[in-house]
Amino acid sequence: MRKLSYFIAASIDGFIGAPDGKADFFMPFVTGDFLEYLRTECPDTLPTMGRQALGVDDAPNSEFDVIIQGRASYDLALDVKVTSPYAHLREYVASRSIKESPDPHVEIVSGDVVAKIRELKQEDGLGIYLCGGANLAGQLMGEVDELVIKTYPVILGAGMPMFAAEFGIGEFALDSVRAFDNGVIVRKYRREL
Repeated sequence: MRKLSYFIAASIDGFIGAPDGKADFFMPFVTGDFLEYLRTECPDTLPTMGRQALGVDDAPNSEFDVIIQGRASYDLALDVKVTSPYAHLREYVASRSIKESPDPHVEIVSGDVVAKIRELKQEDGLGIYLCGGANLAGQLMGEVDELVIKTYPVILGAGMPMFAAEFGIGEFALDSVRAFDNGVIVRKYRREL
C-alpha cells in the first residue's frame, strides 16, 4: 500500500508561507549541503524545471511516483506558464474551480479528495507526495502517513499554517533529524498507529 507523505517547507514557527501564500523567502536557503541533499536524496520532490537545472531530470523516481497539490500551489506554476510542473510524476490537483485541466498529464480532483487518496493508496507503486497547500493538507490530515518538515531558519510571526483544519490530535513518532550547514533542519515523522 502506498503512503501519503507531506513533504513541506516551514519556518521555525511553523508557517509554510506568508499570509498571501508566497514562500520565496525560503529560496536563499536552498544552498550548500542542503541543496545537495535535495538533488541527490529527494529528486522526486523537485519540480521539473528544478530537476533540469540541477542535472537530475533523468533520475528515476525512487520514493514518489504520484503528487497531489492544491489549487493555490498549482497556480504558482500556471503563473509562469507551466502546466505540468512535476512531469516525472503522475500529477493531481485538488480544485473545485478548475473545470478542465490545462494539461493532459494533470488530473483535476474536484470531488472527494480523501476518497481519491484512499483509492491511490490501494494501488501498487511508490509513495504519494502531498506538495501543499494548507487547505488540502487540512482535508487530508487524517490520511497523512509521514511528515517531512524542512524547517528554514526564519520566523514569520504569521502566515499560512501547515494544516488549515479544525482542531484534532494526530500523533506522530520522530524517525530522524538532520541539520545542514545553512541552518535548515529536516525532520521526518511517521504516524503512530
